[in-house]
Amino acid sequence: MGSELSIFTLVLDASPIVQGVMALLLAASVTSWAIIFGKGRVIGRSRRQAESFETSFWSGGDLAALYRKIETKGRQGTGMQSIFEAGFGEFSRLRQLGTSADLLLEGSRRAMRVAQMRELDRLERNLATLATVGSTSPYVGLFGTVWGIMSAFHSLGNVQQATLSAVAPGIAEALVATAIGLFAAIPAVVAYNRFADQVSRLELRYDTFVEEFSTILQRHGAARAAATG
Repeated sequence: MGSELSIFTLVLDASPIVQGVMALLLAASVTSWAIIFGKGRVIGRSRRQAESFETSFWSGGDLAALYRKIETKGRQGTGMQSIFEAGFGEFSRLRQLGTSADLLLEGSRRAMRVAQMRELDRLERNLATLATVGSTSPYVGLFGTVWGIMSAFHSLGNVQQATLSAVAPGIAEALVATAIGLFAAIPAVVAYNRFADQVSRLELRYDTFVEEFSTILQRHGAARAAATG
């Protein structure tokens, strides 16, 4: 009996529609786990880069030297570094054009906000897929379960005596679809909530940096205006 009701046997003996539902749920589970591992690395790297850059930024060194150091890498940075690079680069370009202090600050803040939105878009990419898998997988599995139970009871019409042993395999294979749906949904929901919280914390961290850096640039712009005035 245990061999007959093994999960592998139940999957092989399931109806084509239930097997299709199981295959779809397994594909969704594999996709969500790939996103979970990839997104975990991306967000973890962004957090470490933010901590490292803040240490360099608040070390008291020359901001122009820090900007040149980033520029010499020859590639655009990510995270907080990209926000600083966009803001200070725009500030330097506008200052060379003789722009007023107010326009200097406005242009720098606009450039930083654009860089921040690009960074958040990178961090939030594929999170919607996790949410979709987490919210729809139980219902897809339930559809497979309902279809399997309907098929099991329909097959009872072809037997002379309805017994539990006759209907049990059909119901069991139908319930496997629900189990696979939960297996796909639970990790996706947990990962989505965790990553969404981490992205929100990073967004708050970026917002704080933009405000603090804007204050520094405002002082630089005011000092320049006072020197030229």
